[in-house]
Amino acid sequence: MADNDVATRAPESDAQEQPTAQAPAAGEHCVTDRPTPAGVSSTGEIVKLGQTDIDVYISKPSDYPHAPARLLLLLTGGTGIKSVNNQIQADRFASEGYLVLMPDMFGGDTAPAAPMVDDSASLLEKFKIRAAEMAKSFVIDMWLARITPDKVMPRLHKVVETAREQHAEAIRHGDGIYAVGYCVGARFVMHLAQEREATSGGDEEAAKQKEPPLIKAGALAHPASVAPDDFKGLKAPLSFVCVENDPLFPDEVRSAGEDQMADANVEHEVQVYPGVPHGFAVVGEYQDQSIKDAQATAYDQMLKWLQNH
Repeated sequence: MADNDVATRAPESDAQEQPTAQAPAAGEHCVTDRPTPAGVSSTGEIVKLGQTDIDVYISKPSDYPHAPARLLLLLTGGTGIKSVNNQIQADRFASEGYLVLMPDMFGGDTAPAAPMVDDSASLLEKFKIRAAEMAKSFVIDMWLARITPDKVMPRLHKVVETAREQHAEAIRHGDGIYAVGYCVGARFVMHLAQEREATSGGDEEAAKQKEPPLIKAGALAHPASVAPDDFKGLKAPLSFVCVENDPLFPDEVRSAGEDQMADANVEHEVQVYPGVPHGFAVVGEYQDQSIKDAQATAYDQMLKWLQNH
């Protein structure tokens, strides 16, 4: 069931005030952290997940395991699991009763950092930084080209398999696994939400069987690198936080995807936020109050979707 696009109004943003000479290949908010909120630090830890070689940032509710929790996967943008802002994002979901696993789905191959434009920078300084950013855009494009389903999904399958063994109680409590994703991580939440080819049985009838999605429900913020085929086979309910006129998730791709989900009767919601930069929903400080407000609204949207499913 598709909801109508809901616009969370935000006036002029710092992104709109910047010069137009900007390479759209990957927004700086996908590959560079905003300043961390003052007085806030992460509370979880990075560990090896079970017997795998995969690093995972794990964040737990303060009363866990004395009180039950639901299992949540958090898939990051290009800054990866060592980003303090991403860790704080995981901690916020943990404070709402989720046992959060934030896996290194890139295998240590995080995005090359792009120059960050400070909100208070002069126009000349912004142009200089943008020129450096454009020079680096090719390197970032090459990184995005490496982050493919063939590379990422086997790691996520390992994460899910190990989580089912180590955190079976949390999965039972939530009646499944939940997932949130930001930027390029959002694309792979979509892949987790797809039905899958059956892996057992050798006859022709068994080959036609489909296995259910690996997640019960998912929430995505400003997806990046989404292809039209990523909407095929979706089954789990999904909530989308989208940026208006986002070159990393073009309107035509989003609109076609909404039509596909509606035709397939996939429960979903899409909310489009104008006047905010790509990456705005990730933890990080902005001087513009309208972006701060949109950031809080986007978090509430994603959290409520999870809680209602």
